[in-house]
Amino acid sequence: MTGIIDYNAGNIRSVERALAFLGADYRVSRRPQDLEGADRLIFPGVGEAKFAMGELRTTGFDSFLRDRFQAGTPILGICLGTQIIFDYSEESDTPCLGLVPGAVRRFPEDFRRQGLKVPHMGWNSLIPRNGGSPLLAGVSPDSDFYFVHSYYIDPSEASSVTAVTEYGMPVPCGVRYGTLEAFQFHPEKSGSPGLRILANFTGAAGRPGGTPC
Repeated sequence: MTGIIDYNAGNIRSVERALAFLGADYRVSRRPQDLEGADRLIFPGVGEAKFAMGELRTTGFDSFLRDRFQAGTPILGICLGTQIIFDYSEESDTPCLGLVPGAVRRFPEDFRRQGLKVPHMGWNSLIPRNGGSPLLAGVSPDSDFYFVHSYYIDPSEASSVTAVTEYGMPVPCGVRYGTLEAFQFHPEKSGSPGLRILANFTGAAGRPGGTPC
């Protein structure tokens, strides 16, 4: 069973719809104790880092995630859930979960002078790094994924990066650290390629070639 962590800062409904479409066995909860029996966890998120960390502490999901990470539970981070697995975010000067060494940084101010908008919003392809990610198995190399973010991950260990995308610079957008994998983009909003990622993570034998309603 896949547990979806609901901490009042996640794109929960989109993830639910995607997993239901795939026929995955899942449970959503705002209480860590309800997800103790989960074989794997999805940690989604949208919004602001400081608020999200406050919600994690209030619900107890901060210690739950640290414990499950140490226990080797497979975890998939999505968007903000990818950022706050790191040590620190420049967004509101926020200490984060510290599961992965590194920081989260705001896109450079000179992006606007280059004609690049912040937040970075839209569809971009991936460039694999360090052998890529097993979760991308079966995904066409020319696939595009949906991004929306003003901050980017900056892992301390370059070897943990599984993918980058080009947006004014090579932007790390995939990371793998132990049994934790995370993507800056939204698989659940990225059509068939994103569904393939979720099917690979959950082991669902549903319809990764389609699109959820």
